[in-house]
Amino acid sequence: MPEGPELHLASRFVSRVCAGVVFSGLVEKSEVSKNSEVPFTCDAYCITATSRGKEVRLTLTPIKEEGEPHGGKACQPMDIVFRFGMSGFFRFTAGSELPKHAHLRFYTNETPRRALSFVDVRRFGSWEPNGDWQTDRGPCVMFEYQTFDKPICEVMLNQKYFNGIGNYLRAEILYRLKISPFMKARTVLHGLLPKKRELLEVKPEQGQCQPLQDSEMSLSKKIKMKMESPDILDLCHSVPMEVINMGGKGYDPEKPDDYSTFQAWLQCYYVPGMKSLRDHNGRTIWFQGDPGPLAPKVSKSPKAKRKGKKQGEDKTDKQQGVKGEPPAKGIKKEKEGAQNKRVKSHSESKKTKENKRKGSRSSEGRKQKSKLEREEDAPGTAVPRSQHQRSMQTKSEKDS
Repeated sequence: MPEGPELHLASRFVSRVCAGVVFSGLVEKSEVSKNSEVPFTCDAYCITATSRGKEVRLTLTPIKEEGEPHGGKACQPMDIVFRFGMSGFFRFTAGSELPKHAHLRFYTNETPRRALSFVDVRRFGSWEPNGDWQTDRGPCVMFEYQTFDKPICEVMLNQKYFNGIGNYLRAEILYRLKISPFMKARTVLHGLLPKKRELLEVKPEQGQCQPLQDSEMSLSKKIKMKMESPDILDLCHSVPMEVINMGGKGYDPEKPDDYSTFQAWLQCYYVPGMKSLRDHNGRTIWFQGDPGPLAPKVSKSPKAKRKGKKQGEDKTDKQQGVKGEPPAKGIKKEKEGAQNKRVKSHSESKKTKENKRKGSRSSEGRKQKSKLEREEDAPGTAVPRSQHQRSMQTKSEKDS
């Protein structure tokens, strides 16, 4: 069965034999093939090929001839993606010597004609006109291995390799293994095989012979060693299973809004005292200790700052008697309370001043009245008021 190296060699073969060759006419499909027709025809075109993993892409590019009018309808380029199945390969032969199982043929513009053929004896192979690389395939192990040169925290969010791992799981897994989040993924993953070999190596006790093979170790001992020293792949399974066993986040039918168990389970993610940085994709990673050599040079952790600010606000609110309220509401109430207090004190002071003015006026009036009465009743004055009133009363009685 053709695999990655064979498909890459096939693409190199096509590019080499088709270099400088002009092809023409229809792309011809065999009658027995169940694959689709290739809707491409052109008076002159060239063929190049590239590979990616277990796929080969042929690109048919029209050649513009001299004197061809610009307003005419030109041929459009087309990509055809091949998957070789169990027995697919390419051959470049004379047109009169086509291989027996040549199911797709490209003919040259010359006499005698030659043909580039896709040969598939068992007919498990396929082609896709106007196709592209399949999106569900991972990177090519031969030419795209640099994917694993990225930080391990970023590779763990790539669902092609770690299907189901998200932001809180990667933080918890790396924290338990004491792996810096911005360490190169290749370095972390490359150490798995030697580590397992060391675990599987059985040291003989005194008086015993060295086992011939690691496979002779008992299964229970292998499982015990693996549980005592799990690697990143082990925790990518066991840590999510812990969340499932405790009911996840808010999926307890009896307590749908209770997250206390999950929050108590967290050891790193959003835990006070942990550090946080944004990775190269803008996702925040929580960790402890050194971030690693691939950490972004300029990285902000707004979530950490925001959380610290909220914690500070909660503390202030509790000190000032604002309990059970979000920080923003507590601050708003605090401001409103202070403003109301200022308005109240201002109105009270205003009332106090008015009362003082009224009191001073009434006291001054009483003082002046009592002073006048004292002056009238004082000895040495003309006639005391009480005596004057009695004399006036006596005079009116006499007149009557």
